[in-house]
Amino acid sequence: MSGALRVLIVDDDALVRGGLTMMLDGVHGISVVAEAADGDEVCAAADKHTPDVVLMDLRMPRVDGITATRRLRARPRPPEVVVLTTFDTDENILHALRAGAGGFLLKDTPPTEIVDAVRKVAAGDPILSPRITRRLMDRAATQAGAHERARTALESLSPREREVVQAVAEGHANAEIAARLYMSVATVKAHVSSILTKLDMDNRTQIALLAHDAGLA
Repeated sequence: MSGALRVLIVDDDALVRGGLTMMLDGVHGISVVAEAADGDEVCAAADKHTPDVVLMDLRMPRVDGITATRRLRARPRPPEVVVLTTFDTDENILHALRAGAGGFLLKDTPPTEIVDAVRKVAAGDPILSPRITRRLMDRAATQAGAHERARTALESLSPREREVVQAVAEGHANAEIAARLYMSVATVKAHVSSILTKLDMDNRTQIALLAHDAGLA
């Protein structure tokens, strides 16, 4: 990506917004272009300021972060979304990722890790803490019919695409997948794009969820 990463901060707490803005604006290569105090302001702010990444709170007075994420990700060329919240229930995590969020962090996450998450999610790499990932996978695996639905969905993919799905679920980056499967990075990216299209998904996190539901990882 060229130029500074553009970030929109969405939180109903002015002190939180101010703290995040101060922290991120002090980082080379990142610029906070706007703030929003509620989920109902997100789409208009995104249209006006074209952020690359949105840091999204969950609990807000009028429109919650999950609804705002879903609306945002349904639009053409949407920014990536990182949920940043104090509410880490299984339901919140799962609903946020299903809505299209590329990351889920708690507000007590160290500043350096928040910065790292902004950069990685902007580059297409999902961000979840190991604790949250394990809880999410356990919850998804217990949902009625999840395993069978996931296996059926994966049958629509080619054998090579299923290999890429498994590698994504195991947390490998594109370069690692390329080396492992003896293909170019460009080919890996093409496979990932094809998988997302065939499965009607938004990001690699959702691919990983499906793979875990199917028992591939």
